[in-house]
Amino acid sequence: MHPGINGPKYKDKPAIIMASSGDIVTHAELDEISNQGAHLFRSLGIKAGDSIAFMMENDKLFFSISAAAYRSGLKYTAISWRLQPNEVEYILKDCEAKLFITSKFLEESAESLASEIPDVKKLMINGTSQSFSSFEESLKNMPKTPIEDEYQGVAMLYSSGTTGKPKGVSREVKFEPLPYSTDDEDLGLTRVVEGMYGADDNSIYLSPAPLYHAAPMGFNTGFLSLGATCIIMEKFDPELALSSIEKYKVTHSQWVPTMFVKFLKSDKSLLTSYNLESHKVAIHAAAPCPVKVKEQMIDWWGPIINEYYAGTEFNGFVACNSEEWLSHKGTVGKSLLGPIHILDDNQNEVDKGEEGTVYFEGPTAQTFSYHNDPEKTKNATSKQGYTTLGDVGYLDEEDYLYLTDRKAFMIISGGVNIYPKETEDLLIMHPKVADVAVFGIPNEEMGEEVKAVVQPIDMSDIGSKFEQELISFCRENISHIKCPKSIDFKEELPRHPTGKLYKRLLKDEYWKD
Repeated sequence: MHPGINGPKYKDKPAIIMASSGDIVTHAELDEISNQGAHLFRSLGIKAGDSIAFMMENDKLFFSISAAAYRSGLKYTAISWRLQPNEVEYILKDCEAKLFITSKFLEESAESLASEIPDVKKLMINGTSQSFSSFEESLKNMPKTPIEDEYQGVAMLYSSGTTGKPKGVSREVKFEPLPYSTDDEDLGLTRVVEGMYGADDNSIYLSPAPLYHAAPMGFNTGFLSLGATCIIMEKFDPELALSSIEKYKVTHSQWVPTMFVKFLKSDKSLLTSYNLESHKVAIHAAAPCPVKVKEQMIDWWGPIINEYYAGTEFNGFVACNSEEWLSHKGTVGKSLLGPIHILDDNQNEVDKGEEGTVYFEGPTAQTFSYHNDPEKTKNATSKQGYTTLGDVGYLDEEDYLYLTDRKAFMIISGGVNIYPKETEDLLIMHPKVADVAVFGIPNEEMGEEVKAVVQPIDMSDIGSKFEQELISFCRENISHIKCPKSIDFKEELPRHPTGKLYKRLLKDEYWKD
């Protein structure tokens, strides 16, 4: 995404509007601020090929910083502000950041890190602290024109770490001089939003998820590249999302299944309170959506819902529209980049309809590596040269892909493989359940047994009576072996705002010994 093209072309047209505050960054301002940022990076001795990292909430300066890094030829890493300081420290050191930019909102966490990264330059938006100088003040005297040595940079993002330490996804980049030409520019997801979802410079895109995640960062960048306007929600709220669609006449949006669940479990009057006629394309990803949830969303919004399955690695891309999904309920779609292979534990192909690990073949299948971890890269690659994200699933006779679960979440009880997703999809539909996680815990006789941890809508419901109600609900609807033997309750589950559950944090409590 090069604002040097869109700044002069679209000038005072909003590039970014913050949904709660109403703050606006125009395309011209995005160009000017990112130019100043590029000059600032060079003044700090940061040259093409170096790395920087930034950790902040959804802020109007987020894309000015990423665009500055892009046009400076840097590797740039956006970090989740929800991580613990030791996890942030690991990423900063692993990506070899020369500069760390954070926010006044995160001052306490940032200061706890400062002594651990003495050689990393430190800046802060929206304020200062003992160890961090003002980013905005540092920009003031910087030129608003391009630096002389513009190069094409690349994002190096980290996986969410739901099953272990985050993995940096690295891509080869030549760091060549960057011309002002959309023909030569790496457009990334621009081709996806334009070609698949009909986006153009008149589109209004609503982004309710954290920007540091690969999908929101990439899709917003794609829309901005087209000259569109992005409405950025500071944090997801069902009513603010719907009112923003009405207020800004949103045409495109992107969601995760947990947001759909929150919509459907809101006060029913909310579902009919806003005019959603402008809303033509709703995209969702991050996790497979429970069938009953998606059925209700299509009933409400109409056949505008488009699903895709991909990862930060972008080694494959699977997608389907509403019509395809309704005729293949539960699918995440068909591959658009190359064949999908379902392999067994010996990496041999299985028959259609049989479960196995999902592998991708195609033009992007081997274009990534895990930074500083050749063993992880090797483990993600089959003997045939296909690559995987670690998910389990199967193909039907028409090559539609269905995801069963992540391989790392599989429960082995009495020699039987149990994937918890089916149990989770059932329990989330119970009217008293706000969120749920299912996983295996130690069992002396069976090896593992099925455990559920439930976040109730009303904490006053918790107790043995409610536990038995939920277990009975499961046993009435699915095989008893997939049902939890016991259920614990928590006020909130450790779920990432992108919809991914940090299941390892829950499991660790039961596997300490």
